[in-house]
Amino acid sequence: MDRLPREVIVNILSMLPLTSLLNSKLVCRAWRTLIQDPFLISKHLDKAAGNDPSFILESNWPIPDQRHFIDFFDHGEGEVVSKMFHPINFPTTAMSLIDSCNGLLCMHDSSRRVFICNPFTRLYTELPELVKYPSVLGHLSFGFNQTTKQYKVIQIVFRRQLRRVDSDTISTSISSTQSEVQILTVGSSCWRNLGTIPYRFVHSKSKALVHGRFHWLTRPNNNTTATLLISFDLETEQFHEVPMPDSCCDSDEYFRQLMVVRGCLSAIAFRGDYGECVEIWGMKEYGVKESWIKEIRIGAYCLPPTLLQQEILDSGSVLRPTIFVRFLCVLKSGEILSVYKSKALVVYDPRHGTFREFTFPEMPDRFKIVVHVGSLNWLHN
Repeated sequence: MDRLPREVIVNILSMLPLTSLLNSKLVCRAWRTLIQDPFLISKHLDKAAGNDPSFILESNWPIPDQRHFIDFFDHGEGEVVSKMFHPINFPTTAMSLIDSCNGLLCMHDSSRRVFICNPFTRLYTELPELVKYPSVLGHLSFGFNQTTKQYKVIQIVFRRQLRRVDSDTISTSISSTQSEVQILTVGSSCWRNLGTIPYRFVHSKSKALVHGRFHWLTRPNNNTTATLLISFDLETEQFHEVPMPDSCCDSDEYFRQLMVVRGCLSAIAFRGDYGECVEIWGMKEYGVKESWIKEIRIGAYCLPPTLLQQEILDSGSVLRPTIFVRFLCVLKSGEILSVYKSKALVVYDPRHGTFREFTFPEMPDRFKIVVHVGSLNWLHN
């Protein structure tokens, strides 16, 4: 290896799974120095983003505050790597996952102190004090803008306001939908207030970061079930409405979840009286309404038979996937990964129309999961 040009060595190492790259640090001091080089870390992160996604799974039960790394890097060969992290020595306890971006996690504790960390290098930094609202819980998202090379955390706080309307014959109260927005550029000393927006974020757990923009599903007010697709540009810090296909804009058949599929903004629609049919749509040309394409249709309840039977016995009623199933990603094999009731991971094979439950040793009974790119990256890289 000593005779190979440095750029060749870097290219070879950048194609390794993260767990193998970590083991390579133990070979010798020279390799350890090389693997910590920001150029290699950046190149490895770029290549990892093109592979099947990995995940951070945070245990809620029976042992809380444990985190596992699930890597589908070799899924095409039938192999999946699972690894439990060593605890990070945060100056607080009971940490909870918020979001993931470029190999970094955003987390908060019970008092809403917010941290950025890398679970592999165990580096962390605490962010400035979060703007707090005593009676409400803000929705937090963590992202990176490729143009400005800045990490940002955004907090959106929904506030329902009642406005009294008087007429000659009657006096009524109208509910007004407002969400207040604060943002922090990581590295700055304080949060900035961006004012209010006339939206209510109805599916806050479902968001997508595409083209340097966050995307959420919202409602303009409480008097309609119509859904809007809203974006937030991390560079300009402006909100915009994103066009949706006409067939998914009515009150009964509309988008309920978002995800990213092969770099494209994608959305999930549920059809039928009980949401038993699922469609996955993709926006092939960003911002162009006509480029939405229905790519996948799943005519089932999105569960393997064993889980489906058990849930029918437990609930005694018809299942509603819109409530219980959250879609995570589409693997390069075409298989679709979803999470059910925060207690089971389900893989759907569209070629054979089959579902199976995905498990690994030490898998918790209840958990939270986020899509995560395993990396040695840090903020200054």
